[in-house]
Amino acid sequence: MPVLPLFAQPGGNITAVIIIAVIAVAVLLAFIFFVLFARYAKLWLRGFVTKAGISPWSLVFMSLRKVNPVTIVDAKIMTVQSGLASISTDQLEAHYLAGGNIRNVVRALIAAQRAQLDLNWETATAIDLAGRNVLEAVQTSVDPKVIDCPDSRRHGRNTLDGVAKDGIQLKARARVTVRTNLRQLIGGATEETVIARVGEGIVSAIGSSASHKSVLANPTLIAQTVLKKGLDSQTAYEIVSIDIADIDVGANVGARLQADQAEADVRIARAKAEERRARAVAEEQVMKARTQENRAKVVAEEAEIPKAMGQAYRDGNLRAHEETNGEAGSNGQASST
Repeated sequence: MPVLPLFAQPGGNITAVIIIAVIAVAVLLAFIFFVLFARYAKLWLRGFVTKAGISPWSLVFMSLRKVNPVTIVDAKIMTVQSGLASISTDQLEAHYLAGGNIRNVVRALIAAQRAQLDLNWETATAIDLAGRNVLEAVQTSVDPKVIDCPDSRRHGRNTLDGVAKDGIQLKARARVTVRTNLRQLIGGATEETVIARVGEGIVSAIGSSASHKSVLANPTLIAQTVLKKGLDSQTAYEIVSIDIADIDVGANVGARLQADQAEADVRIARAKAEERRARAVAEEQVMKARTQENRAKVVAEEAEIPKAMGQAYRDGNLRAHEETNGEAGSNGQASST
């Protein structure tokens, strides 16, 4: 039986189409693999050499999930090389997709491990997602930083002003050394609270001093008093030390207040004296008015006397009185004779 060509045999067209389609798919897959390999070859090779354990397909799927493969590979290499192999690639991708800073978190974990600080992946990512710089926090825990109190750049003031019990004002400046408290970094108060609390404590310590001389003689008493109050409670920092950088004598506030009080007393006394004088003048005017009123009444009564006398003459009362007086006079003369 003669052998027919493949396309001449029954069903040969379908078989040929299938073969061509398979070849085309194979070529397409080979082309895609070549493109992807050319794109991720160096990146995969870096991960393979450093034992990061990331396959080429994982790199492809990262791109499909809109994850930057370079960032993930670099972070994975850092974790593996530093001994943090427990952090998986999925955790790195999840934190990246959540908007976190992978590099800062990994570097912070490495620094914490080297410094033997208690910081795990969950805490570090929570701090990072909360908006805090977790790497800076770890660095501050290892290397404490100094905060000026008050901070002239934030509050526009250069000194903390307090008045001792003897009335003398003292102007102080302090430098507060703090380190990050990683346990309270989430939800803890910031530098503003620490500065405010320390400033309040210094002013209170100066105000409770019996004399400004004792404060000038031993400024460390203020720092010791402030440290005993536990001002770093519920804050993201732990106060290491408080140092009084400078302290100067200000105004005599007590004398000024006494002078102001004396002046106020004088004004009050003058006002009361003026009130009494005004009351006396008013009473004098009232008495004068009453005197004039009484005089008017007297004049009015005197004006009635002539009328009464005229009426008495008309009534004959005044004549009878005169005759009686006359008779009495004659009798008196006779008796005397």
